[in-house]
Amino acid sequence: MKALLLASLLVISYIQVWGQAKVSGTVKDQSTQQGIEFVSIAVYSAEDSTLAGGNITDLEGNFSLDGLAQGSYYLVVSFLGYQTQTIPNLILARNEQRQLAPIFLRADFQNLQAVDVQGQRIATEFRTEKQSFSAENFEAARGGTGTDVLRNLPGVSFNAEGQLSIRGNAGFVVMVNGRPVQGDPGAILGQLPANAIEKVEWISSPSAQYDSEGKAGIINITTVKGATDGLFLQVNSRIGLPSIQNYDNAERQQRYGSDFNFNYVKDKWDLSLGGSYQRNDISGRRDGIVITYRENGSTHFPSNGERSTNEINYSGRFTLGFNPNAQNSFNLGFYGGVRDRLRTADILYYDNHRRIADGSRTPGFQYFNANDQNRRGDFLIGSLDYSRKFGNESKLSTSLLYEYSMLGGPTINRNLGFPELSLVYQDEYNTNDNPLNGVRWNLDYTFMPLPIGQLQTGYQFRYLNHIGDFVYERKNNSTGIFELVPEFSSEVNLDRLIHAGYLQLDKTVNKWSYGAGVRIEAMNRDFQLRDKSNTVDTLYQYDYVRPFFSANLSYKASEDLTWKLNFSQRVERETTFKMNPFPEREHSETLEQGDPTVLPEFVNNVEAGLIKTWKDNSLFVTAYHTRIKNLVNRVNTVYNDTIL
Repeated sequence: MKALLLASLLVISYIQVWGQAKVSGTVKDQSTQQGIEFVSIAVYSAEDSTLAGGNITDLEGNFSLDGLAQGSYYLVVSFLGYQTQTIPNLILARNEQRQLAPIFLRADFQNLQAVDVQGQRIATEFRTEKQSFSAENFEAARGGTGTDVLRNLPGVSFNAEGQLSIRGNAGFVVMVNGRPVQGDPGAILGQLPANAIEKVEWISSPSAQYDSEGKAGIINITTVKGATDGLFLQVNSRIGLPSIQNYDNAERQQRYGSDFNFNYVKDKWDLSLGGSYQRNDISGRRDGIVITYRENGSTHFPSNGERSTNEINYSGRFTLGFNPNAQNSFNLGFYGGVRDRLRTADILYYDNHRRIADGSRTPGFQYFNANDQNRRGDFLIGSLDYSRKFGNESKLSTSLLYEYSMLGGPTINRNLGFPELSLVYQDEYNTNDNPLNGVRWNLDYTFMPLPIGQLQTGYQFRYLNHIGDFVYERKNNSTGIFELVPEFSSEVNLDRLIHAGYLQLDKTVNKWSYGAGVRIEAMNRDFQLRDKSNTVDTLYQYDYVRPFFSANLSYKASEDLTWKLNFSQRVERETTFKMNPFPEREHSETLEQGDPTVLPEFVNNVEAGLIKTWKDNSLFVTAYHTRIKNLVNRVNTVYNDTIL
């Protein structure tokens, strides 16, 4: 409540520049009545047809042209796939603030059929805080997943384990159709078929209207919808060739899949359905050595063997839009998926020994580690949205989102004799269930265009409950019964409540565009920790109230060169994995544990850069500096002679 009160006390003042006129309006699709993003708006002098100014439309199809002198003009409105429209006889008086009637563009089917493509580039749209990429240009990702699409984006990389990072940071937020999800980003992207993606936006420096979470920014996925009246059905399938290198894995890898997209648009209704099934196995091999230095010697752990992955994903989506008139819009959507991932690590430790400081060594010992980890990821997202546009170009919108996800599954770890595999040294079983339930509700209001720029404000409520149940059992070789290992077993319960209010101002003057905003956030965190033997029952609490500032500035030096400067403040919130202090053993070499008192990472990010385009090419150059408070690092310590 403190955050909302502070936001409501902000006072806005402005100075109007004498002698300059302004034109604003909205561009919409004639059939769907929806605003069109990235439409080119050019204003020309009626006297000699010289270019007097220009801009592109925003996400809602709105545009504004500032700094126009008194005189007579005409507008040219154009966008690929639509008929260009000219607005003549635009006569502006000094200081006039002209609000045009909505401009409706009609799809140009004849023009689309006549295009002769001699070369192709990534369809990219640039704005100060984000870059947009059309997914249809990434041919290599067709038939794959959202992860495959992201592999083609600049600044995105994957490590050997398949973890995605942006500019070297793994902390980022995924939005689906503009709605942030609180579950595992990798699970969401891995279950979204690439053929269902229309475009991908990377928001590297989000403004105040976006969630403050994610130190690497935001990835927004826009799914395919109907564009014009009628029925559209697309079915895709793929099959992968056998692996070039099988690494002597026990089983051959399988790669195949299929998906479909169905859209039906008629008058005021827009229906979209989609489904996908993907099988994607990866062959692999482990060959290396782990050396642990301790006291007066070192332990050597050479090994080799299979390390492969079998993965199955299937998902479905449903969206329904209803636009009773040009002012009101309703949208209902559901998206769900299941991932079943089996990682096999059959490793032979063939010469385990200890070397003493005097140069001697102990006799070698070998054993076979059979380790199977089965991870299942289920998720479901449901949302209901409503927006209302008013006659003065102001807009009110609200959205309610519910999210459920379940991550977890068993790991079987068996240490066997070699070559006598019937000899069992150790047989262990551990599993964890991590259900997540989240609710988000937001209310946003965009004011009518003001001389100082476009002003937007809003409130957001978020609640997350994340439970973890960790069970670790070891087989008693004498009785044959699996017994609980208390030091590795626990229960956790994370509750996070967030209230946030924001204020954002954006304006374009001639070749300059700038924006500034503040998001004030109040967060409360309760983390309950229990062990399975009923000796630990502790509640860890943490809360804060703080502002997150953002600003952006861009200068369009020419039609093919733009400079930008951005600043944003972000937060990377902790997960139950990072907070659970009970060790979790995934295989023979490593135990992983967290810290229940870990604090969120607060991030300040500054970036400067340029975008240069020529012919069929684009060049992005960005320099950035990131400063993190409460940086969370992984620290390695020796648990015993062979385990970190």
